[in-house]
Amino acid sequence: MAPDKLENLNFRAEAEGLETSEAERIDRPPSVDEGIRPSKVYEPLSFPVIVLLMPASVFGVLARLGIIALMTYDGRSVFPLAYVQAVGCLFMGMGLRLKEPIGQFYGPLYTALTTGFCGSLTTFSSWQLDVFNSWINAGQDSRGGLRDFVDGVGNSTITLSVSLGSLAFGYGIASRLAAYFHRPRFLRRSIRYSISCLSVLIYMATFFTYFFLPASFRHKATAALIFSFPGALTRYLLSISLNQRSKVLPIGTLTANTLGTALLAAFHVLQSTPNPPSQNACSILQGLADGFCGSLTTVSTFAAEAREFPTRKACRYVAVSWFMGQAMMLLIFGSSIWTGRAKEQITCTYHY
Repeated sequence: MAPDKLENLNFRAEAEGLETSEAERIDRPPSVDEGIRPSKVYEPLSFPVIVLLMPASVFGVLARLGIIALMTYDGRSVFPLAYVQAVGCLFMGMGLRLKEPIGQFYGPLYTALTTGFCGSLTTFSSWQLDVFNSWINAGQDSRGGLRDFVDGVGNSTITLSVSLGSLAFGYGIASRLAAYFHRPRFLRRSIRYSISCLSVLIYMATFFTYFFLPASFRHKATAALIFSFPGALTRYLLSISLNQRSKVLPIGTLTANTLGTALLAAFHVLQSTPNPPSQNACSILQGLADGFCGSLTTVSTFAAEAREFPTRKACRYVAVSWFMGQAMMLLIFGSSIWTGRAKEQITCTYHY
C-alpha cells in the first residue's frame, strides 16, 4: 500500500473518531490507525485472522498442559500455574513490542501469537479456582484458617506480580531485539493460503487424536485440544465486540474471564459430585475445563490491558476482575460444597 494512501486512511480514521485506546487494540491485527504501517491491513474478523487462531490456540493449550505436567512434582517450591502465567506473559510482552514488524510480515500472525497462543497458554479461570481452593483448603492440609487466608492472598498477589513482571520483561527483551528486525518481506499470496489451509488441518487433526489415540489421553490432553479453538474464538469475539463500548473497563475481556470462571466452577461441580458421571463424560468435562475455559479466559491479555491503564484505573480493573472471579466460584462451587452436592476434591475417574 502506497504511503500517501496510508496517510489518507489514517487521517480519515482520526477525522471519524475511529481511533481506539492501546488497551482496546491488544487483540486486533496491526492497522494504520495506531501509527503502524503493515504491508496489508486485515480486518479483525477476516478469514486469515480467524483461521490462524486455530493452531495458535491448540499449541497454547498444549504448552499449558505440558508446563503444568512438568512442574507438578513432590516438594516443589512454586505452584505450577505460576510458570504458565509467566511464560505466557513473557511472549505476550514480546508480541506487543514487535507488533509493527510482525504486521509488515503477516498481520494475522500477531493476533495468533497474542490472542491465540498467549491467551490460551495463560488462564484466568484456573487461577481463580486455585485461589478459591486455598480459601477452603481443598487439599485438606494441616493448617488453620489464617493460613488458608494467607495462602489465597499469596496465590493472588504472586500471580499478579509474576504476570506483570514477565510482561514487562518480555517487552524489554523485544525492545533489545527490535533493532535487528529490518523491514521483513511480506509473504506471497500462495504462502498465505498455504498457512490458512495448514491451520485448518492442524485443528481438524485434534478430532483424530481424540478418537484414535488411547482413551487414557483424553482427560490429559486430547479432549482439551478439541475445545481450545472455540474458547479462544469466543474470547476474541467478545473482545472485538465489547471492549470498545466502555472507556472505563475492557468489558469484553472482563466478560470472557468472568464467564469462563463461572463455567469452570460449574464443570468442577459436575466432576466433584458424590456420584460422578461416566469415564467418558468425565474426560469431556476435563476437556471443557482445560480447553474451553482455559482458552476462553486469559491472564496475558488481562495483564497487558492493566499495564496500559493509569495506575488507579488499572487497580480498579484488576480488583473488579478478581472479585468477579471469586464471586463466581463462591456462588457456584462454594454453594455446591456447603449444600452437599459436591466435594472439595474431584471424584471423577478416568481411563488409565
